[in-house]
Amino acid sequence: QVQLVESGGGSVQAGGSLRLSCAASGYTYGRRCMAWFRQAPGQEREGVADLDIDGAIRYRESVKGRFTISKDNAKNTLYLQMNSLKPADSATYYCAADWRECRSVGATGDFTYWGQGTQVTVSS
Repeated sequence: QVQLVESGGGSVQAGGSLRLSCAASGYTYGRRCMAWFRQAPGQEREGVADLDIDGAIRYRESVKGRFTISKDNAKNTLYLQMNSLKPADSATYYCAADWRECRSVGATGDFTYWGQGTQVTVSS
């Protein structure tokens, strides 16, 4: 089993920044691919960024150049640095992990492990 706990959400004005954290524990093998997703009310969940164990990183087009995904292996923590935030970025953000490659599981979003989510609200 893998446990994921997000933190760092909050309310900011457009143009502001937030850093989300995802503390991971449990079965290391189950955390090959780690990712951030988000879901706004009435909308489908969408992938934001993912990071594979080999260092490969992918971003959703709309966040490229503004968001940065990273991982501190010593702290077993995944981060999402979000800069130049826009109202369209408002959503509940979820951390996810899976034992499969990001290229595989990232296409379907069918991650095995999920955190409880943290709310991000960006006002104009």
